[in-house]
Amino acid sequence: MLLPFLYIDHIKDKGRGVFTGKKIAADTIVETAPVIVMKGEDRKLLDQTPLHDYIFIWGEEKNQCCMALGYISVYNHSYHSNCEYFMDFDEQVMFIKTVKAVNKGDELTINYNGNWNNQTEVWFDAKE
Repeated sequence: MLLPFLYIDHIKDKGRGVFTGKKIAADTIVETAPVIVMKGEDRKLLDQTPLHDYIFIWGEEKNQCCMALGYISVYNHSYHSNCEYFMDFDEQVMFIKTVKAVNKGDELTINYNGNWNNQTEVWFDAKE
């Protein structure tokens, strides 16, 4: 499930990102997407490719990784994100939910640390 008014656009010096064509209320699920679950050993190989920046640690034990389908891998990081991602290990899906209202034309962002307000430094130079 993907809200029909979400779209991907290019952001100067940042690459692609997910945007909204309509205002979205807080606590709205904007996307639910299946994931492809892989073994932890696979992550060692993926970390040597451009996919490193698009995979998520997966599983209760955090000993797997996954590639999310849909737009999920295109949401950019922000320490002041307006969305948060959640994982359902049993159903093998991820979903994105707004944590505050998002205005028409705004970029939807997630915090790559997992919690929308986590200020821990990420592994790349995060341009805010």
